[in-house]
Parts: sequence; C-alpha cells; structure tokens
Amino acid sequence: MFGRKNNSHITEEKVLAALSHVDDPDLKKDIVTLGMVKDVKVKGKNVSFMVVLTTPACPMKDAIHKACVNAVKLMVDKEANVNVNMTAQVTRQKNNQTLPNIKNIIAISSGKGGVGKSTVAANLAVALANMGSTVALVDADIYGPSQPIMFGIEKERPYLDKINGKNMLVPFRKHGVRLMSLGNLVPAEKAIVWRGPMASKALRQIIFDTNWGDIDYMLIDLPPGTGDVHLTLVQALPVTGAVVVTTPQKVALADAKKGAQMFRSPQINVPILGVIENMAYFVPDDAPEKQYYIFGKGGGAKLAKALDTTLLGQIPMREGIAEDSDFGRPPALYRDNVVGIAFSEIAQRVAQQIAIRNAQQPASETVKITRR
Repeated sequence: MFGRKNNSHITEEKVLAALSHVDDPDLKKDIVTLGMVKDVKVKGKNVSFMVVLTTPACPMKDAIHKACVNAVKLMVDKEANVNVNMTAQVTRQKNNQTLPNIKNIIAISSGKGGVGKSTVAANLAVALANMGSTVALVDADIYGPSQPIMFGIEKERPYLDKINGKNMLVPFRKHGVRLMSLGNLVPAEKAIVWRGPMASKALRQIIFDTNWGDIDYMLIDLPPGTGDVHLTLVQALPVTGAVVVTTPQKVALADAKKGAQMFRSPQINVPILGVIENMAYFVPDDAPEKQYYIFGKGGGAKLAKALDTTLLGQIPMREGIAEDSDFGRPPALYRDNVVGIAFSEIAQRVAQQIAIRNAQQPASETVKITRR
C-alpha cells in the first residue's frame, strides 16, 4: 500500500507528503502543518531534513525521529537513506513585551514551607539546562533566600554592567543556570524585616534590573503560601504557568491546593502546569530497589486529580541529598542516580506541558488588581 518501486524518483514534495502523516504526539497535528520540518534535501536515494522540536527537553524526540524515517521509507522509497537532524526552538508566549528576551516564566510554588520547593526549583533549573535550554532562576523567596547555598555562591556578590547607559546586575552562572537572589545582595547574618511593599520592590529590582540575556525558561522560586510577592509577580510579569510542589502529607496537600487556587482565581488566571511530589518515598543507598513511603503514598496523584492537572513526577529521598544541597551540588547534576533521573524526567514533562500550553491556550497577561 505504501511501498514504491526501488527505482522510483524521490522528490521533496513526496518527502513532505510522507512527513505530513507524522503527528506531534503533544500538539496533535502533523509536523509539516506545524512548520517543524525544515531544509528538505534530496540527492538520489539520500534524503535529509531538519525537524525543529518545541524544546530540547522533548520526551518524544526518539519517537518522532523513528516515525519520520519510517514514513519516508514506507511511503516514498524503502531504500532511501534518511538523515533526520533533530534540533529545537523553545516555544514562547505570544505578545510578551514585558521581558521580550524571556520566552517562558514559570512560577514554582508551594502551599506551605518545608516541602522542598526551593530544592525542586534549583534542581529543575539544572535539569532543564542539562538538556540544552537557557535557564534563569530568580530567588523570589525574599524573607528566606536559599538558592545561594544550593548553588554554592552564598559568599559572592554580584557586579554591575552598564547596558544602554543603565547599571544592570550581572547574574551568577553556575551549573548552566543564570541566578539572582536577594541572598547575594544582603549579608547572610542580617535579618530581612520588610513590609510587603519593600519585598515587592526588591523582587521587581531583581527581575528588571538584571541583564539576563536570552532565556528559554525563567523559573521563579516563590515564598511558600500566598502573599504580596505572589501578587507582585503576576502584576509585573505574564506568567506562563505555575508548578505546584507538595509532599504526600495531608496537611501539605491541603495547603498546596489553596495555593494553586490562587493562580486559578479569575483575576489572576495563570495555568497550572502540574504537580511535583517531593519526598515521595525513601530509597536506601544499599538497596535502591526498595521504596519506603515514610510520609504516605499517592498524595501527589490525588492532588493532581483534584486540580485536574498533570502529576509531573515524584522525587524520592535518599541519603546525602541535604548534604549535596548544602555544599552547592544539586542532585540533578548526577544523572546516573535515582534522584537525578527523577529530575531529568520531570524537566522533560515540564517542558512538554509548557509547549502544549503555548500551543493551545492564549498568552497570559499581567494582572490588574484594583482596590476598592
């Protein structure tokens, strides 16, 4: 049905027609219609083309590659030598003029403290960078900034660079991530006692007075709960989506649900990209096949179902995670252990959800909140 004679003439038109039968599994359209196929070249039996994915972290990369090769061989010429160059261009929100160099802004939130939100934010940033994306991390936990410790830069201070006549902060670069935190601007031993307007002003300065460059994903590590910093974020920036971090415990799930509902409130209207369950189970180093559910089981899945969203993944506990984090070694750096693998898989799913969100939903807008 699909075969051609071995001496059939291969043309660019035939190749494109065959590839129009290959669908992007996430976007539910064929890759030709989506404009993902570029630079088709045919020379005898040799066929080459480029497929531009929506993110370097695309979890369906191998499946799409295989489908392209099979389509050309089955529908054009079974003896074709097919060379598919897989590349990526991260999709972005449309009409984002606030920070035009930032393609996507992702809020990392939790309903309560102590669930490992900052650890998740740091490792998710590193995992996305490991996959070839340009990543920025804003430590917006104004009252308890912890990212400088997790990246091993707590004693460093940023310097200024003059850009178009304006003094701009230069972000730190560590593990492939561009980072800025109030923890590097205020001495560690000094307590930050600010009212809401001061905290909001500090967040705006960190975001807008830093020379980030071109960024695929900017992750915002928010304070736990809801408050002035959260409102400042959605008023200042068009947030692509929010990731909710929780543990399996019932009290954490209840607070996480309230935090997610803030983003979904009509006046804010930020999509929830999914739920990450941290401390899902304990894995001993000497018995990695065993899983001990210390804080309960299945809580993240229940929360994702209640919010009608995706469970992006579960992060296990293991010995040494706290020590690695305290010494500036995010576990996502080590892609050969159970924690590193978990973060790598979650990063792929987050990137996947962002691409789907950008294709199927209108761009977010900054929030106008009026007081009566």
